[in-house]
Amino acid sequence: MSPRLLIAGIGNMFLADDGFGVELARRLAERTFPDGVDVADYGISGMHLAYDLMSGYDTTILLDATQRGEPPGTVTILELDTEQRVAEQVDTVAPPSAIDAHGMQPDMVIDLLRMLGGEPGRMLLVGCEPAEITDRIGLSPPVAAALPGAVRAVLDLLDTELSTPDLSTPDLSTVDKTPAEAGREV
Repeated sequence: MSPRLLIAGIGNMFLADDGFGVELARRLAERTFPDGVDVADYGISGMHLAYDLMSGYDTTILLDATQRGEPPGTVTILELDTEQRVAEQVDTVAPPSAIDAHGMQPDMVIDLLRMLGGEPGRMLLVGCEPAEITDRIGLSPPVAAALPGAVRAVLDLLDTELSTPDLSTPDLSTVDKTPAEAGREV
């Protein structure tokens, strides 16, 4: 049986670079994927993501703006330990809060999922270092330039996930983790 994978864009498109995951999901949704691979833009709807995760995905690839102290536009791939609080592993742009149907902090989504009786499965994060989180629509130039490389990184992760018989031990060292050159299409 083929693994089920969810590629989930998260973030707020009204806060400049916080819309990275939303835009990356939009670009990926234009592609055709094998059965069992779903791409969705969840924006800021953590409740929607938690309910979709209840359907039993083996692996979820979250797409989000993440602050890790790197130069703006740097794309990072992380495997999240869902047993440890995600906030201890990565600083997502959104501040923590109580469970909120319109909140999109990974910790809160995982907590809500468990409260509903589900388990998150394996979670990967393709994150991009934001340049600005301000009240405006549109990505900053370095984050926009990172999108083609982020698309390639997700496609590489997907290839690795689909070709790895034991989903718990893929070799992430083979995935391209560098941002794309500005304007390079994949």
